[in-house]
Order: sequence, then C-alpha cells, then structure tokens
Amino acid sequence: MAVPRPGDRPVPRGAMGLPVVGMVGGGQLSRMTHQAAIALGLSLRVLADSDHDSAALVASGVTLGEHTSLADLRALAQQCEVVTFDHEHVPGPLIEALEQEGFDVQPGSVALRYAQDKLVMRERLAALAVPVPAFTPVASRADVEGFARHVGWPLVLKAATGGYDGKGVWVVRDVAEADEVLASGIRLLAEALVPLRRELAAVVARSPFGQAAAWPVVETVQSDGICVEVIAPAPGLSEELALSAQSLALRLADELGVVGVLAVELFETDEGLLVNELAMRPHNSGHWTIEGARTSQFEQHLRAVLDYPLGATTLTAPWVVMANVLGGDRPDGLDERLHHVFARDPALKVHLYGKQIRPGRKIGHVTVLGDDLPALRARAAAAADYLRSGTWPQ
Repeated sequence: MAVPRPGDRPVPRGAMGLPVVGMVGGGQLSRMTHQAAIALGLSLRVLADSDHDSAALVASGVTLGEHTSLADLRALAQQCEVVTFDHEHVPGPLIEALEQEGFDVQPGSVALRYAQDKLVMRERLAALAVPVPAFTPVASRADVEGFARHVGWPLVLKAATGGYDGKGVWVVRDVAEADEVLASGIRLLAEALVPLRRELAAVVARSPFGQAAAWPVVETVQSDGICVEVIAPAPGLSEELALSAQSLALRLADELGVVGVLAVELFETDEGLLVNELAMRPHNSGHWTIEGARTSQFEQHLRAVLDYPLGATTLTAPWVVMANVLGGDRPDGLDERLHHVFARDPALKVHLYGKQIRPGRKIGHVTVLGDDLPALRARAAAAADYLRSGTWPQ
C-alpha cells in the first residue's frame, strides 16, 4: 500500500487556521513546549510512549506509539505541518525515511546525527577546528592503554550513543576499571579528563530562513552528572568570553544546519572554552527562560521550526537562578510541601512535570529572579531541597 505523501493531502491546521506541530517524545520538554504553544494559538501533537507521560497528561493531541516505529512516526507526521523532538533517540534511518516521504522534520537527520552520536560530533567539531577535549574511539584494552599513555589517568569513557544525565559516562582510574566498561560491549570513545573551572551553556536558536538568536551564556552546576542549578548570566564571565561562547554556538548552528534550539554545553578551562555536548532541542540549561527571558526557549523552538521570526532573548531581571527539583525518598506529601514553599516564598515560580517520583529523578524546577545573586541562589536551593525532602536547610 502506497504511503500518502504530504503533497497529496491538505496541510493540517489547528484552531484559527494556525499550524499543528508534532513533537516526538512525551517528556517534560514536550509538556513545556505545549504550554508555550497555547499562548501562540498553535496546536501541539505529541507522540508519547504512555498516556502517563509528562506531556500526555496535559496535551489533548496525543498519539501513543514508539519512537522506534516508522509507522508510528508517520502517523504523527501526517497530522502535522512540522515534526520536531524532545529527545535524540529516534533512529536516524527513520528520520531520513520521513524526509524522503516529504515530511518537514526539524532539525533534520543530517544535523541530528551530531547530537545523537558523540564520536561523530567530536570528529565533525575537530574538523571545524572547534576546541574539544582530546578523544579517540576505543574498543579494547590496548586502545584505552594507548590513549592513557597520551593523556594520562584518570580518563573518561563515554557511550557514543544513548547517554544522558551522567548515564553512559565513566571516569576510570586504571585499566581494571576500564575493563569493566569495555566488557559491556557498548560502542565507546575515550576522552581526556579536563581540569575545568566550571561548566557553561550557550543556548541559541536558528530558523530555516537563517535567522538566529542567542540567550545570555549561563553557568550550570552539576552533581553526580545531573544539572542541579543554572545561573543566568554566568557570574564573573568576561564579556569577551561570553561573546566567544555565543558566537561559537551560533556558528555551530549554521555549520551543522540546525533548525530550532541548540544547546552547546561548554567547559571553561584555564586555556579557554571546550565544547562538551550538543543538544538540538529545548534543554535543561534553558528552563530559566520561561520567566527569565523575553522569549522562552520553548516558544523560540516553536517559532524556529515554523520559520516564524524569532523573539527577543533579553533578560527580565539582572539575575535568574533555576534549581532542579529531584525526587527524594518521600513520594507522598508533595502537595503539602508545595503549600509551605509558596507560603515561605510567594515570588518563587514552581514547575512540576507530573512525573512519578523516584529518588534522583528530575520532577520539576524552581526559578527566582532579582538583583541579589547570593540570596537568589539560597532561595532556589532551599525551595528545591524542601520540595524533595520536606526539610528546610539549616
């Protein structure tokens, strides 16, 4: 049976004759993109694994299916003007198949490959003379030992595909520890362990027309491989280095052909900036933009994939601090804790994702804005910790 091509059918339109956008993945990024779509009058359809997924709990247009099924992806695409993603796990050949059938997929398969495969990304960035940590593909003990002779121990082993939030990353101190990772059979690359000052993120957006916009560079604070705090703008970052980070992110968006939001995770070192990771979707380092920027990353992503003119990215306050809320050992009582947080800090903004609470899982975030950075950081951390544990920091 022939598959109907997009040119053979009317372009789906939602309320007021405005476009329908499809998003593959039903997580919190889809949920917050749905919230941005409401204000624009757009309709967002979501391909979710389950009707209990974060976005499926709030979006009316939900298609249940698998992101690894071409039939399910096609069923979503047939209902939409453009298809985009809230994660990088859709197999590249399936995205290519949608494109070959004439569907508009943004970002496209060529660009997404650099977010899906860390080794391909590293090789491409190195070819562009973009600074990255020393790296090499490894498949054996001899490969790791040879690399260690070059960069020294400890070093980092990374899964080439599939890792996130610290998963798929191992710091190994010797050959014995490396052997444990190699035994998994995962396709790996090795990297030098970088002595860094801190981690930064430069988040930008680009449209098919080629318009681009950049938010202020932020500092991201990590704990056990998970981002726990984002500070906008990055404190103490020189104007020269901030402009360099933004220019680098904008250059990569153009060179790689990215459409939508691009987050460039960076290491700040004594020698300058190194690119760590790329994400071609709304990103945890940009959640602060909902209240902290004139245009949030979620609205901007929608504007970009639809080729609308992009919005202003200026800050709405001198400082913005976002803290992730992680699940704790007390899954019950969140409603009561929410009452106490609001009573203690009425200006705090809370975003909860409707996810099942598990220890260490991101279940929401809080945002505070103002001109006293130490006080903002303390307020955000206290609220996030109380929502997790039910105990105020001493």
